[in-house]
Formats: sequence, C-alpha cells, structure tokens
Amino acid sequence: MNSSVRIGRVLGVPLRIHWTVPLLVVFFGYSLGGQTLPAWVPEQSNATYTVAGLAGALLLLGSLLAHEAAHAITAGKKGIPVENITLWALGGMTAMGKPRAAGAAFLVAVSGPLTSLVVGAAAFGAGLGLNALTGWAVPAAVMVWLGWVNFVLGVFNLLPAAPLDGGRVVQALMWWRTGDRDRAERAAARSGQVFGFLLIAAGWISVLRGAFGGLWLMIIGFFIMIVANAERRHAGVAAALHGVRAADAMSSPVETCPDWLTVERCIDEVAMRARHSTLPLIDFEGRPSGMVHLPQLAKTPAPQRETLRVRDVATPLTQCTTCAPDDFLEDVLEKVHQSSGMRILVTDGQHLMGIITARDISRLFQRHALRVTEDR
Repeated sequence: MNSSVRIGRVLGVPLRIHWTVPLLVVFFGYSLGGQTLPAWVPEQSNATYTVAGLAGALLLLGSLLAHEAAHAITAGKKGIPVENITLWALGGMTAMGKPRAAGAAFLVAVSGPLTSLVVGAAAFGAGLGLNALTGWAVPAAVMVWLGWVNFVLGVFNLLPAAPLDGGRVVQALMWWRTGDRDRAERAAARSGQVFGFLLIAAGWISVLRGAFGGLWLMIIGFFIMIVANAERRHAGVAAALHGVRAADAMSSPVETCPDWLTVERCIDEVAMRARHSTLPLIDFEGRPSGMVHLPQLAKTPAPQRETLRVRDVATPLTQCTTCAPDDFLEDVLEKVHQSSGMRILVTDGQHLMGIITARDISRLFQRHALRVTEDR
C-alpha cells in the first residue's frame, strides 16, 4: 500500500487511493458496459452503455468504501485506533490497531460483510423499484448488478480464511473459546494459505479451459496466500515477544551524535565507529532530538557536508517511534512510524536509554525458537 495517495478523510479517518483503483474502475466499467448491460438491456446506444458502465463502477467503489468505513466505525466505537482506509484494485483495507478482546475483534470483522449485504439488498430493491415504477431499464439494471456484486462481495468476505473478514470472525471465535490470541491468529492464517492455494488452482484450471476470468481468481488467490503467509509469520513473532519489555530488547549503551554537528563531522567523528546503522541525535541539553540513518548521510552531496547540520537531514523526534523501558514490546511495535522504520528509541523521560532495531527483534525471535526447541 506504499504506492497510495491521501485524498481526504472519511468520518475523520484518512482515506488513501492506490494507483490500481483506476484499473478497478476500468475493469468493472468495461465488464458492465461492454458485456453485462448489452445482454440484459439490448438495443441501447454505445454512449448509454459507456456512461452506465462508468457509473456502476463508481457506485461499486462507493460500496467498497462503505464496507471499509463500517470496519473503521466499529473499531472506533470499541476504542481501537484506526490509522487509515485504503482502496485498491482488490477492494479495500482498513489499517487499525489490534483489538483487546475477542468480542471487539468479532464485531469489527463482521461489520464489513454485513454492510455489503445491506448495500446489496438496498441496491437490488432500488433496481426492481426503478424498473417497476419508471421503466428506466438501464439504471435499473445497473442497480441490480450493483446489488448482485455486493452480495458476492459480502458472502466471499465471510469465507473462513484470513485475511478475509470470515477468517477474522473464526479467529475471534477461537480466541474467545481458547483464550489464546496467537494460536487463533496462526489457525486463521493457515486457513488463508490453504484457501489462497485453492483459488490459484481453480483459476488455473479455468484458464486452461478457456475462461480467462480465472486470471482474476489467481490474482486474488496470490494476494490471500501472500498476506496469510505474512500474518502467520507475524503471529510467530508475536508469540516470541509476548511479555517482553522494551528494556529487555534494547541495545544499550548506544552511540549518539550531537545534532548540531555538521554532516562531515558526524561522519568522521561518530558514524565511522558506530555499531548501528542508525544514530540517535541529542540536543545541547542531552535530550534526544531525532535519529539519522547512515544512508541519509551518504546521500548528502559532498559540497554541502561542511555546512549542513546533521539535524537537517535527520528524522525529527516527532516522527520517531519512542517508548519507555517498561513498555511491552508487542504494543510498541503496533505504533511504529513508517518514516522511522523498525527503529525505536527507548527513553526514560528526557533521557535516552537505548535503541531497538530489527536486529534486536531478530535476536529475540531466535532465542524464542531455541527455547521452543529445548522444550520439545
């Protein structure tokens, strides 16, 4: 989702559009205007089919937004922070924090498909009403098509395989029954892996039989399997980090750099002997003020290194992920800033205690794997 742009807010939540959204509009617009409507309502002009197809595709985009907005609204009511909503070629994604209870996870997961089913019923009813009361065959057909697509979307999303909403529902129910969220996440991810493989196989068989719509099934299957694989790995990492505090994972003491040094002095006096690829910065009073990555220093043009201050090329503290030594690492990782990446400054008030990097996380995960092996 990195190739998406923010276009506004929906119910207070930032809305982002991926570059593949125009492909979605073109695909469904062409399918509706070039194939479905001519079969359902023949003998209309090409302009009518084109406008109706585009309108139907945009209405579908709006229904996808309603689906994701339902997730966001439910999450907000349950106290779960929502970062953004992103629309893309295969639907939408709502980035949010982890629910703290199985009941909240269930309600968040089921709200999207239920909204799609409600939108589908409303669109289908509107299409029948338009046709009966006004005789507007083309608009009525568009609404019936929209209702049918939303029904398919709602039912498909209820299939019990992560990352589909149905997989989240199964995960929440297993979490509620066993009390083990990590185990529930792993089970839902495994079901997603299997389901993604089955979709790829079904799509491939369809293509071999001449139905090129199977390519769409293969694309969806690949996406589901890739995300399910990532979620299974994430569940394993979460198990390794369970109960671990930031102080247990951080590297300390850590090499720091005064933020008033020039880039050249920073490279010569600090960076060349540093153990990490990231240097925390401190101000005149010894307080952390940000961090700079060695590649940022390397990208600084040589003529500017003698005059440019290191703080001018660094990531400011406001865009860094910070935590206290006693914070649970699992909770900290949920709020990592994209701008700072997997680099976390551990602070005690205004005093820098240490830094946590991807290498530190990897080391914890390896230790956990060793403990699991010994237990066996």
